[in-house]
Amino acid sequence: MADQQRPGGFARRVADIEPFRVVEVLARATALAASGRDIVHMAAGEPDFATAAPIVEAGRAALARGETYYTQAAGIPQLREALSAYYAQQYGLDISPRRIMVTPGASGALLLISALLMNPGDGMLMTDPGYPCNRHFLRLVEGRGQLVPVGADTNYQLSAELVAANWQDNTIGVLVASPANPTGTVLDRDALSALAAEVRSRQGYLVVDEIYHGLAYAVETPSVLELDPDAFVINSFSKYFGMTGWRLGWLVAPEAAVDEMEKLAQNLFISQSTMAQHAALAGFEAATRDILDERREIFRQRRDFLLPAVQELGFKVPSPPQGAFYIYADASRFTTDSQAFCMQLLEEHGVALTPGLDFGHHLSARHIRFSYTTGMERLELAVERLAGVLR
Repeated sequence: MADQQRPGGFARRVADIEPFRVVEVLARATALAASGRDIVHMAAGEPDFATAAPIVEAGRAALARGETYYTQAAGIPQLREALSAYYAQQYGLDISPRRIMVTPGASGALLLISALLMNPGDGMLMTDPGYPCNRHFLRLVEGRGQLVPVGADTNYQLSAELVAANWQDNTIGVLVASPANPTGTVLDRDALSALAAEVRSRQGYLVVDEIYHGLAYAVETPSVLELDPDAFVINSFSKYFGMTGWRLGWLVAPEAAVDEMEKLAQNLFISQSTMAQHAALAGFEAATRDILDERREIFRQRRDFLLPAVQELGFKVPSPPQGAFYIYADASRFTTDSQAFCMQLLEEHGVALTPGLDFGHHLSARHIRFSYTTGMERLELAVERLAGVLR
């Protein structure tokens, strides 16, 4: 009986956690490139810039000093203090370093928050489409992501009204992202305030993914902590700070949750990369911030080129991206199978894109994600290739 319930002898949860379909695209794109094909890479959600030189040099210096030992589970005090100062500078917030926990990427923060909040059978509302790992982390701890279909009418975000309409008996909270992946949309101050008030009225938890803060274009991106000091915030050094491979993130938790989260971190991670933490300190220096802000401007220029170009090709983008580095496009003029469509574009035309099926279920088979994490010349080449087939 046990074997019938657990195919292959593994836990049932494993079957419920879906693979990243973009990995198939990336693996095939890599193989094609290795065979000599010229591939325009627009699938991965990773900045194409190498980590800024001051951060790299700080990492080298940390190694030279012998910074190779375990650190405190919550992170080195210097980095937690630097993050506290960052919140004061960016948002005018007084966040105690004690409330800030450094994690192994934003994924580590998601795991800690899931383990802290979810009992078996609990649910958390989140958008469909949305970042798929969110619901998978909940499933790992026997919780459930309660997907709410969203569209252009709410800027592909949850609203207070949607929360009220979709709250269930087992719902314990809401998880949103601003700017969001895959849509790049932002929750403005009024929407975020209304959302926080609705969740608070239901005595629920509000978790906000802010990992694309710093990569917004001519739009305000308030932190939820400006409006709800008891919210949980997830952030990362991967996107704005350009440190994807260093695997470093952080979370901000309410004071009442700090001790329990540190206990979990001690057991799950022991500590984070010591070298990466010391390297990240250089990310807050003025000269480094200038480099990172210049890169944000380059991303904005790419968006401003690519958005009208894909619309001219026949894709629909009813909610233009306000941040991150993605365009989530309706490809229904061309396909009802985004996975097959993306593989065909890769195999036959050398353009790697992400199928919408990676991001949920709501109309996902007719959507694709463009990632403008490659240079302008390569984006122009991709548009030229797509025009050759789609027109």
